[in-house]
Amino acid sequence: MSTAILTGQPVPGSSIEADLRSLGFDVRIASDAAAAGALLAEVPAGQRVAVVDARFVGHEHALRLGLTDPRFPLAAIPGAVTAQPAARRALALAMDRATAGGNTAASEPATTGGTEPAAPEAVTGDAPEAVSGDAPAPVGTLLTGALADRVAAALSADGSDPHRPDLGSLVATVPDDPQTRNEARQAVAAVDDEAVRLKSAVKARDGFFTTYCISPYSRYIARWCARRGLTPNQVTTASLVTALIAAACAATGTRPGFVAAGVLLLASFVLDCTDGQLARYSLQYSTLGAWLDATFDRAKEYAYYAGLALGAARGGDDVWALALGAMVLQTCRHVVDFSFNEANHDATANTSPTAALSGRLDSVGWTVWVRRMIVLPIGERWAMIAVLTALTTPRITFYALLIGCSFAATYTTAGRVLRSLTRKARRTDRAARALADLTDSGPLAERLAGALKPVARRLPGFTAPAVALLGGAAVTATAALTGFGGPWPVLAALLYVLTSALAVARPLKGPLDWLVPPFLRAAEYGTVLALAAGAGVNGALPAAYGLVAAVAYHHYDTVYRIRGDAGAPPPWLVRATGGHEGRTLAVVVLAALLTASQFAVALTVLAVAVALLVLLESIRFWVTAHRGGAPAVHDEGEPA
Repeated sequence: MSTAILTGQPVPGSSIEADLRSLGFDVRIASDAAAAGALLAEVPAGQRVAVVDARFVGHEHALRLGLTDPRFPLAAIPGAVTAQPAARRALALAMDRATAGGNTAASEPATTGGTEPAAPEAVTGDAPEAVSGDAPAPVGTLLTGALADRVAAALSADGSDPHRPDLGSLVATVPDDPQTRNEARQAVAAVDDEAVRLKSAVKARDGFFTTYCISPYSRYIARWCARRGLTPNQVTTASLVTALIAAACAATGTRPGFVAAGVLLLASFVLDCTDGQLARYSLQYSTLGAWLDATFDRAKEYAYYAGLALGAARGGDDVWALALGAMVLQTCRHVVDFSFNEANHDATANTSPTAALSGRLDSVGWTVWVRRMIVLPIGERWAMIAVLTALTTPRITFYALLIGCSFAATYTTAGRVLRSLTRKARRTDRAARALADLTDSGPLAERLAGALKPVARRLPGFTAPAVALLGGAAVTATAALTGFGGPWPVLAALLYVLTSALAVARPLKGPLDWLVPPFLRAAEYGTVLALAAGAGVNGALPAAYGLVAAVAYHHYDTVYRIRGDAGAPPPWLVRATGGHEGRTLAVVVLAALLTASQFAVALTVLAVAVALLVLLESIRFWVTAHRGGAPAVHDEGEPA
């Protein structure tokens, strides 16, 4: 339960008390600032608490945005301020400061210069500068105005600046007299806050297919779910189940099965859009929900690839190599996105002529949509897969997917390389740590990296991505081009261990060092694919698919932990799974020592072992973080 302290004398006809109760607040009345401070001290420490001026006039959704968003420990809108349990102490200190020194009582009008009443300020999208009323007050300044606004100003002055949501056309104001109150109520009546709420439920930046073919109606499904008490996590789970049923239909290998699979895949994507819109509509953000949404997207897509491969096999066409190739390509695309974003997350002097050109192109409407479509985001990609599944064969579907994703990967990577080479930016220690975590270096690479540090310091700045590329290309090409079971891949894998260590021997702060993680991912996954294809026995490629899927999950999980400021997976997990270089060397040695049939069994055992380790640790971590009250997150990010 949350508590709202309503300060000042109630205004006849005001709906503020009913609005707060509808948002889940237990409302308590304080006639003045001293009473508000006493009530604040009585609220249990584990509850969210809000301080709201009784004269507040505004939309209910403005209150919802300002007082119920779980992502922010402190938040404020004009006439209201709130704190989650973790920020209660800061709120209490600000309350003491706002009520000390003979400041204006909560029920008195705000003043400017001590004589004339200040004009009320309604917060709308046309006046963003009025979001907080006044600029943060420096320490020692007399704080005046509504108590909630004085508390918010005191928080800002103390360095605990509350989040101030963008209210757009919504109204939030504290009128001082009947005339301005009447004007504020007319402004409220002129804007349909439900229409604003529905519109804001849709992600601000999305793909063409999602924006024009899904969101126009999925937002209403989200509202329907909200009114029936459904949670985003329940919708996310329904999307996963629908996609798994689609994969099962594709695995039948029949034309009706393929048609049903395509329809269900689109239905799964509608639900995938709905869960995020439901989270934004009802402000139901959570750490666990963000993790489920991100991981289930990957699980759905890669399970569907496996279903297509099984269905093709029933018809006598072995496309497991294509399915694995599609998963490797898509995963490496994501690693490029993650690594580039982390490398430039907090870079200073972040300028680039290429970025400036991109900004100019964004001002031309049609170029925005073309550029979003050619990168084949999840909406366009799943629509293409669904249509091709229903109308053609799995082989054609995978060919189209590989061609489209290859073009998209080339386009995005080339643009980011150009940005990196032309921008003048200084990468931070945080970015270097994130890239080091994304490399997933195991004990072999770490120990060698320590010994190679003196050498690495003397090498040019492009050494890290260069040696990562050369070592990865050597092991993958050797595995693909030499006969299965030969010694050459083992020698290439040993070289790969050495180059991988050299790549991470110094902090990854170079302009192109963000390429190191995707190069290492491509090397590990590509080597497994090449050796499984070279084995030429039934079961080798499906086993390789399972192994790469398990390892890819581990790498995605690393990304989501970094994004949630939770750090990398524990060192014991990285050591237990061997790191990328250890796994690559192990797979190559197994191929050299075992027969092709034994190798397929070994890959299966390795896939199960890695999957159990990473899944159990990942589930333990995220469930514990959720139960422990970890800050809620919601990543709008780029379309995946």
